[in-house]
This record gives sequence, C-alpha cells and structure tokens, in this order.
Amino acid sequence: MSKEKKLAKKEAKLEKKKAKLAKKNEIKRVKGKEFFNYKRRHGDRRDGWRVRGKDPFFGVIPHIMPTRTGSMVGFEERIDTTNLDAFVRKMRRETDMKQLSRAMVIMAGLARIMARYPQINRFIRGRRIYARNYMSIAMVVKKEMTVGGDENVIKPMFNPDASLFDVYEAVHKEVEANKGDDIEANDTGAMAKILNALPVWLLKAFVNFVTYCDDHNKLTKFVNEVSPFHTSMFITDIGSTGISAVYHHLYDFGTCSEFIAIGRREKYFADDGNGNPVRRSSITLRMMVDERIVDGYTYAKAMRYLTHLIENPEELLEKYTEWNEDPLC
Repeated sequence: MSKEKKLAKKEAKLEKKKAKLAKKNEIKRVKGKEFFNYKRRHGDRRDGWRVRGKDPFFGVIPHIMPTRTGSMVGFEERIDTTNLDAFVRKMRRETDMKQLSRAMVIMAGLARIMARYPQINRFIRGRRIYARNYMSIAMVVKKEMTVGGDENVIKPMFNPDASLFDVYEAVHKEVEANKGDDIEANDTGAMAKILNALPVWLLKAFVNFVTYCDDHNKLTKFVNEVSPFHTSMFITDIGSTGISAVYHHLYDFGTCSEFIAIGRREKYFADDGNGNPVRRSSITLRMMVDERIVDGYTYAKAMRYLTHLIENPEELLEKYTEWNEDPLC
C-alpha cells in the first residue's frame, strides 16, 4: 500500500473516531434543541434544568419560604396603548390576523421577555429551583361571554424566536380548537371532568399523589402537558369583562411562577409636548410573581421591556434573534 493511501486511510479512521466521539458527547436536550445547549444531568427534570449557579441565595431561599403563595410579590404598570390600538386595527385590516387582540400582542410581548430574560421562566418544585425548558402561557377561554358560559384553558407553547405571527397562530389554533361544545375535546377539560367525578377523598388523594410526584421529579409527561398549572405564566384578560386588573394569586400546585391580569382600556389626557392636551388610551397590568426565582432588578428590567414592546408593537413582527439561555444552568 502506498504512503498516500495509508495516510488517507489513517485520516478517514481519525475522522470516523472524531464523529463517534462527537455523537457520544452530543448534548442531550429535552425540548427546543435548536435553541438551548444545556446538557441534561442528574437532578434535572423532564420540564426543566436544575439551576446550579454560584449564588447561594437561590439554594437557601426555597427553604426559608417553602410555598409559592407565601412568596408572592406584586407589580403594577400602567401602559399607554394608543399605538397598540392603532396597530391592532391595522393588522386586522392588512394581514391574515383578523382576530388579533391586545391580549395576543401582550402574550407575544411576554414570550419575548422570557426569551430575553430567561430567569423569569424559572420555577421551584420540591424546594429546588429549575430553569424551564419550554415557554408556555396558559389562559382561560370562555366559549360564551355569559355568566354560565363554559370555560376551557388553553396552553400554547412558543419558541424563543417567536414573532407576533407565530404567537397569533399558536393562540388562534388553540382557541378555535376549544370553541366546540364538547369539553372533552380539550385534554385539560377532559381531565377536569374525570377528576370532578371522583369522590372527595379520592380526589384529595390524587392531588396529594401528583404533588408528591412533582416534588420528587416523578411526574408523568401527560400530567405536565394537560395541567394548566404547569406553565411559564398564566394570563387573564379581565378587562374584557369591563373591570380593572386584579392582583391574582399564584398556585402552590404546579410550577407557574407568574400570573398577569390585563385591565380594561381607560382614557386619559396627556401633554403633547407643546402644552396641548391630547386624549390617549391605556391599560393597567398587574403581575403577581414568585420572588424566589430571580432578583427584583431582573423583574423590573423585564417589566420595562414589556412596557416598551406594548408601546412599540411593531418590534414583535420580526423573529427574535437575541434570545438568551439561563446563565445559572
């Protein structure tokens, strides 16, 4: 065999060895593998990576404040929606988003702040802090705007690069799928119907069992997917009923760390910069958050960015390319 052939064979063998090693060391991702580079390790969950940062605060605080309802902090932000209202009307008129609403734009903004500040997408379970490996926003949808109208919960999921078009498509698809009369068409509704049929003692035992499994990283994929309490955020458009936003509590069950309420649209007068009064519109957002997952400065930065996006919704039309990974994973 010539020297060239021997060299070529040696190089081919070396390349094969490198490929085999690369495959062996390939990063194991749970979801969103085109976005996140976390390697799954011992102690991680099906729905999140264990936060293993150097700051000891995050390891101690869940033991000092063990419940989510005992760790709630409220934010309130009044946001000018004059541009948002015009933007929604324009999108309805000029694009295929004929049923676009302010709530959908706000959901797109929330998805964007989770991509930019992934720390707010953490959760605590079993007194351990995790970085969620997906983004979802749960929302109650009434089939009819009546006192006795049935309700279903939708939980669309988004990628970190989601644009307003992506969010609209995901939300619209979920809403349309849950407009029917059959509550069992929705997995969450079907599960709720089954649980409601159980005797009280058995229902209590089931909830305790699920909570135990959740705390010890043994929760099944099905329960995590159908549970509206296992989500990044919960949002309610309370303004659609004609009242202002409420401070909604968090749930100790599940993993939801933020609950956002959208209030009704209100009119006010502002100075146009030349001393003349101009009539403008606004809404109030009230957010209850779990203070254990991240510091208040990050929450404040996220809220300021959300305000900016709602006041400048055109930025949500493009795919987001500056999404970040959780720095403590």
